Amino acid sequence: MPDLRPWLKDLPFIAILRGITPAEAEGAVGTLAEAGWHVIEVPLNSPDALETLRRMVKHARDQLDGRLLIGAGTVLNVAEVDAIAAAGARLMVAPNCAPDVIRAARAKGLATAPGVATPTEGFAALDAGADALKMFPGELLPPLAVKAWRAVLPPQTLLLPVGGVGPDNIEAYLKAGANGFGIGTSVYRPGMRLAEMASAARKLADAYRTASA
Repeated sequence: MPDLRPWLKDLPFIAILRGITPAEAEGAVGTLAEAGWHVIEVPLNSPDALETLRRMVKHARDQLDGRLLIGAGTVLNVAEVDAIAAAGARLMVAPNCAPDVIRAARAKGLATAPGVATPTEGFAALDAGADALKMFPGELLPPLAVKAWRAVLPPQTLLLPVGGVGPDNIEAYLKAGANGFGIGTSVYRPGMRLAEMASAARKLADAYRTASA
């Protein structure tokens, strides 16, 4: 089963490419890898998401020596877990805490990052075997919430705020105890050119390195 920690060690970002199409798959993987990103999520409510996922997995394996962890997001049920595992995903991300989905993903050998909005949901997700907690939506869970959760959750818990994270607030989240972030529109929007994605990815990476120095 993939361990998220090594993938998040150098740059603790998960790129959330909501709306990406199969035609963009290989270019996005190469662009993010070149910018130092190691984890990519293809939300299942993107166009033909499973085909995009398959192309990304193949490209990362054949062209990048498997240096990226490719997964799927917005995974809502066990049938979708089966589908993403068959497509080669090694990470399952969800917007909610569904213990049966978490357990099914673990049974398939996938790392898991379910969405939680309260400590109660966080403990339930951990009890089901979650590898990380996706604090979602991040706009409603500021650094003060991260600090409060950190005080009560097991100390080894990976906390990953998702939503509203950008260069301006990364440092505050890190100081509060966040371990990493899911990054969506700050790094990718449908129709974005690869050059724009590359610039955004580098800017975010630089912001993290400055904040964590």
